[in-house]
Amino acid sequence: MEVYNRFLGKITDDMYVELTPEDTIRDLRNMLIEAIPGFEFPRKNLYDYSIGQEVKPEDEVLTTDFIIGLLWEETPDNNGETPRVLIERSSFAAELTSEEINILAILMMCAWVQRQVTSIENTRMKYSGSDFKMTSQANHLQKMLALLNECNRQSHHMQRLYKRRKIDESGNY
Repeated sequence: MEVYNRFLGKITDDMYVELTPEDTIRDLRNMLIEAIPGFEFPRKNLYDYSIGQEVKPEDEVLTTDFIIGLLWEETPDNNGETPRVLIERSSFAAELTSEEINILAILMMCAWVQRQVTSIENTRMKYSGSDFKMTSQANHLQKMLALLNECNRQSHHMQRLYKRRKIDESGNY
C-alpha cells in the first residue's frame, strides 16, 4: 500500500475516482508488476511479492489500510456490531526502504504516462469551444512524450543514486 499511495501522490487521474476500489487495486497491481522489472539492481528480491486481502471489523481499520469495500452481505442489523471491511494486504516479503518505495512509484508513474501516450484518445480528433476549433493532438502527444522522457530520466537518476548510496556502521551515508 505504501507503494500505491506514493504512486497516487505523484499523479492526478480522475479515472481512479470513477473506478471501483477493486478495479483501482487491480490496476495499481498491474502497474506495480510492470514496474518491478524496471528496477535494475534492487538490493532486495522484489519478485517475492504476494497478493492478498484481509477481512476485519471496520473499527479496527488503521489509517494506513486501503479499504477495498464493505462486505454488504454481512452488514449487521443495527445490533451493535461493526461492519466488516475488505482490506488490501498485498506485500513484498522484504521490508522496503523509503527510497525503494519511491523508485517503484516513479517506475509506476512511467508506466502510467506510457499508457497515456499510447491511448487512442491522443489520435482521435477532438473539438473544443463553441466554434468547434480543432485541438492539437500532436502538441498534446509531444508534451506527453516529453513527460515520459522526464519520467524515465528521473527513474534512472534515482536508481543511480540508490546504487551509489551505502550506509556505514555508524549509520552515515
